Amino acid sequence: MTEDLTGSTYPMAGRLVVTLDLDGVTGKAGLMDRIARALALPDWFGRNWDALADSLSDHTLWPEGAVEQGLLIVVHGWQPYAEAAPGEWRTAQDVFAEAVDRTPALAVVLALGGSLLGGSS
Repeated sequence: MTEDLTGSTYPMAGRLVVTLDLDGVTGKAGLMDRIARALALPDWFGRNWDALADSLSDHTLWPEGAVEQGLLIVVHGWQPYAEAAPGEWRTAQDVFAEAVDRTPALAVVLALGGSLLGGSS
């Protein structure tokens, strides 16, 4: 079954997509580095849970075009990190959920499967 996800009935349609590849990440420091790189966060990003929640909710830190379109963060390769650091992963999920709840233009989804189609970004 194939569905057209470009219509206005799908809340994630038309958003700017950022891929967050967590392949090889086993701890919080690696997670924060990958997020900072994927979202092009400023050097002063604090690399802690509060700073992450604030950055995800702050439109002024989003990539160009995301404010107008909305932002969809697709997390790939998260399963090994979730297994290696389950407590940290639960906290990361809580932070993502809190940011999404506070910011209607933001969506974070977890991709199933082990590899990125067409390579990494």
